[in-house]
Amino acid sequence: MVLEIPGQPLKYQQVDIPLPTAVQIQIKVIACGVCRTDLHVIDGELTQARLPLIPGHEVIGRVTMIGGEVSGFQVNDIVGVPWLGYTCGECKFCRSGRENLCDNGLFTGYTLDGGYAEYMVADARFCFAMPEGYRGAPAAPLLCAGLIGFRSYRMIRPEARNIGLYGFGAAAHILTQIAKAQGKQVFAFTRESDTKSQLFALRMGAGWAAGSNETPPEQLDAAIIFAPAGELVPKALKDIGKAGQVICGGIHMSDIPAFSYELLWGERSVQSIANLTREDGHAFLKQLQITPVKTQTTHFQLSEANEALNLLRKGKIAGAAVLVMV
Repeated sequence: MVLEIPGQPLKYQQVDIPLPTAVQIQIKVIACGVCRTDLHVIDGELTQARLPLIPGHEVIGRVTMIGGEVSGFQVNDIVGVPWLGYTCGECKFCRSGRENLCDNGLFTGYTLDGGYAEYMVADARFCFAMPEGYRGAPAAPLLCAGLIGFRSYRMIRPEARNIGLYGFGAAAHILTQIAKAQGKQVFAFTRESDTKSQLFALRMGAGWAAGSNETPPEQLDAAIIFAPAGELVPKALKDIGKAGQVICGGIHMSDIPAFSYELLWGERSVQSIANLTREDGHAFLKQLQITPVKTQTTHFQLSEANEALNLLRKGKIAGAAVLVMV
């Protein structure tokens, strides 16, 4: 599925099977999650996409060919391919353990072709060996929704107990399971009157769920905003207590409206999350061995990608949408 013009539907096309370079692996895609970031790329809200482009960065696949300099993988291994596809290793961010901010970074399904395809190639150094139990289509959302949710969660101080999740979709339903297992109380915020998503949040382990216009019954210690709605930032600041944290977990968000300094005072903070590091990925996969999670996924064929994207755009997907190739 190829993006030729931002704002236009993807085109279902036959293209050549890509061959790996010395540091790449060729992958037969098993499944690729449909992420909200894909919408931002396809709709032109993220403006640096390499066109024409094959989107998709939540990939589970089987290794079919290995470049001459690759180590650590063999043909038939099941791997995961995340958003972060390449870093230079030389800029000040790479040298200080912050490769997610690399000045020369490349990103799967944005500046590199991704997983909305039967085959793809990826730099082996940025792929993950998937553990037992996470090698099929239901694991695909873990490669971004799970990883970015986990990175966002790790930014919260360990002593925080009451955590608000604003926008209850792919990332939130994964993170809720981990937070609950660690003794946290999760408060889920959805679109107003979206009782279906609220019931879903409660089923996944949230202790309270309501529209984002509602005030939680207890003061929050921290909030993570997954919805791309800037107006939720001052709302979350109202909901947290002193020294509370608001973590913005999305790559794109509408403009944040002006708010009074009173909302920020009391050593409250607002922080964005950008991309991920490979260390995030390894830590997340290790966490899954301690706290197993179950994803709720709706499956589509590759040729149905536009339908899946439209349903996601309208908020009609509970959990995550996944394109299944085999």
